Amino acid sequence: MAEEIIVAGWMDYQPGDRSTMLEALVELGRRTREEEPGCLDYAMTADPSDVRRIRVYEHWTSQQALDEHFTTPHIKDFRAAVAGLTRVGVSLTAHSVAGSRPMR
Repeated sequence: MAEEIIVAGWMDYQPGDRSTMLEALVELGRRTREEEPGCLDYAMTADPSDVRRIRVYEHWTSQQALDEHFTTPHIKDFRAAVAGLTRVGVSLTAHSVAGSRPMR
């Protein structure tokens, strides 16, 4: 069985660009969750304490599923839609998950 992958971190954009990026991420997230069976969760949210920051959380069934995500038509559409935006910082980490359990 392949190890699941969690991508977590943040991306910072110029304050005026963050809202445009978030709008594009809504559509990307919807299509990713609906069209990619390897996607278990995909959430990009505005950080309420930083006008530049977008928090990132992705959960994938495998590294292959994540790799395939970057080849989809909706990623191509997303990249074209946000090409002019200014990212001023990023910290994203992919974590291999060897095991999980529900929290009580």
